[in-house]
Amino acid sequence: MTDGYGVYVLGGIVLVVVVWAASQYNTLVRLKNQVANAWRQIDVQLKRRHNLIPNLVEVVKDYMSYEQETLSQVIEARNRAVSASGPADAIPAEAALTGAMGRLLAVMENYPDLKANDQVGQLMEELSSTENKIAFSRQHYNDSVMSNNNTVESFPSNIIAGLFRFTTHRYFEIDEAEKVVPKVDLR
Repeated sequence: MTDGYGVYVLGGIVLVVVVWAASQYNTLVRLKNQVANAWRQIDVQLKRRHNLIPNLVEVVKDYMSYEQETLSQVIEARNRAVSASGPADAIPAEAALTGAMGRLLAVMENYPDLKANDQVGQLMEELSSTENKIAFSRQHYNDSVMSNNNTVESFPSNIIAGLFRFTTHRYFEIDEAEKVVPKVDLR
């Protein structure tokens, strides 16, 4: 009779381990998909920004005849960002684009006629709104990455993560160029 009891205990233990493993696997899948979805949300906003930038450059280039290098840098950075595929390529490309846009905005402050232009004002408002959405999407993405990475790296879920090759993801971080606040002279 005790041999039958041992089989039930062993069966119960195996069942608990299988249920735990399945639960951990499902959690890892959910977190991986959450990170992917969060990146797609950033991607939507980045595409919107990519579409606004050529319009802004086109409008301001007539006013800024002496600033062609700055405009070229913005377009080059935009083109690199547009051609980036996935977070690993897009994150540094977007950081470069943000830096180039910061320089453009700082230079634009030196052109009073440009600041008074209604079309420039509308484009700047749309771009500002898009930048806010990107910032919010970055925060959501980084929160999703943190949840995923914590689960992938924590014991005992790291056992299941290793068995099924779940990986950590890269945060969408601000580089040093983005941390520098452009100087604006409103004289």
